[in-house]
Formats: sequence, C-alpha cells, structure tokens
Amino acid sequence: MKILICGANGQLGVELQNILASRTSDLGEISSNYHGAEVVCTDVEELDITNEAETLKFIKENAFDLIINCAAMTNVDGCEEREEIAYLINATGPLNLAKAAEEVNAKLVQVSTDYVFSGDDGKEYIETDSVNPQSAYGRTKLAGEEVVLENCKTAFIIRTAWLFGARGPNFVLTMLDLARKNGEITVVNDQSGNPTYAHDLAYEVLAIADTNEFGIYHCTNNGACTWFDFASAIVDKAGIACTKTPCTTEQFPRPAKRPVYAPLKNKHLEDTIGDKMRHWQNALDAYMQRLAADGEIG
Repeated sequence: MKILICGANGQLGVELQNILASRTSDLGEISSNYHGAEVVCTDVEELDITNEAETLKFIKENAFDLIINCAAMTNVDGCEEREEIAYLINATGPLNLAKAAEEVNAKLVQVSTDYVFSGDDGKEYIETDSVNPQSAYGRTKLAGEEVVLENCKTAFIIRTAWLFGARGPNFVLTMLDLARKNGEITVVNDQSGNPTYAHDLAYEVLAIADTNEFGIYHCTNNGACTWFDFASAIVDKAGIACTKTPCTTEQFPRPAKRPVYAPLKNKHLEDTIGDKMRHWQNALDAYMQRLAADGEIG
C-alpha cells in the first residue's frame, strides 16, 4: 500500500505517521493491511495542493492507494479576515485531491470540522443533520466536503473538533503556558463541544479508511464540555495552582462567530466499525501522561 499524508507536519499528520510506523496505538493495533505501507509525507513545501496541475502530476506519478488530507487553514479568525485564501486551501485544495484520487482510483480522507454546523440547535449533531456554517472557516470547510463528495466516489469525510496532540500549538499547551506564567486563566464558559486527542483520531481515521464504507463520519472523543471545563481539567490534571475564571463569549469578542453548542455524535462510526474513541477526560489523561514523560510538565 502507498499512502500520501498531506499536511503531515500538523497534529493529526504527526500522529498518523507515528501509528503507521509503530503499527499500534492506545486504542489497539492497526489493520495488517497497513503493515509495510510506503508513507509519503508532504506539507506545502513539498506539494501545493491548491495547484491542480502539480497535484495531479504528483499523485499520478506515485499511484497512491490512500490519500489523507490533513492540510487546512484552521486559524478561525484568520479565515474570517482572508476568506479567499481560506477557500483556496480548504476547498480548492481538496477539490484537486479529489479529482486526482478519482483518476488513480485511490481512497481519499478529507478531514473536516464541527464548524459546518451553526451550534444554535441545542443538541448534539449526527452526520445527517443539516449544516449551517456561521463563519468563513465553516463555510470553506463545508465547501471542501462538498467538492470531495462530488468528485471522488471513494471518499471519506471525517469531521472532528477541538483537536490536541503531540504537535503544538493547541489549547492544552496554551492553557498550561498561561496558567504557569500568569497564575490565572479566564476562559469562555458558554461554548460547548468535544475535545479530541489527535492520537485517538488518527487510529480511527486509519480504521475508517480500511473499509469501503464511504461517506461522512463524525469522530471526536466522547463527552461534551465547555472551553472553561476543558481548561479547568487541564490545569488541575497538571497540578498547577491558578485562579480559574469563567467568562461569556460576549466578554471575549472575536472576529469569527463560534458554534455555541455543537457536540458531535459518532453515529456512523457506531453503525459501521464501532466507536473506540475514549471519553475526552480519559484521552486528556493519556495526553498529560505523555507530556510528563516528555518532560513538558512536572
């Protein structure tokens, strides 16, 4: 098997590489179909997926069996201010990959986001719920989903949320840094979602991609919380004494609108290969143990 990981230097890309190399994860061993796989890792320096001709040429020359697209513009406020660039990376790039995947008969995994939902419906979302993005980030990621499904018959859309993992920056590392430096943190307490450990997500991405159950999946760690709940758990698990203050979104205005309540339910995962994603608290415990082992927390 020959695998291409686009955006390989990000949190999910690094975890995919680690699991493919070790053939195992906290959630279990990966399929033997991946054993001996040739893994090609690219970021924008090696492959600019927004360039259609370059992308098609690269993928045809290498004849990949599986393409996993982790590349994205994920700076939510940056997307709001530069939507044309966000569209190029989050939609045009996936379109080029989809066309190329179709050409070489490769499977394509497109990673997406909870931001495709408004978060105004007061419920957790399943894959078949109506989408209604409220930000440029959400609009461009939804456009990426649509063009992939329209142009590649062997595609998986995997929506996730609130990602943290080995490669920073991420919310966990930011909170640890702020708590240590300032002795206090102030975090919004009226936005809810699913913290997701990139290690767990990487395992499930590979498990999903090993099937022919194409379509849209939600894949987050289980359980929902607010950003304040998440931040409090982070500093408590790290044993950092600091003042924790909840605030409202109104008190912490940002250029882009965030979903107020957008937990995702992993229904398609449950209905196909089964949902092995841990509760977010257990996943965070594992991540904190990893940080401690690496000497990043005491």
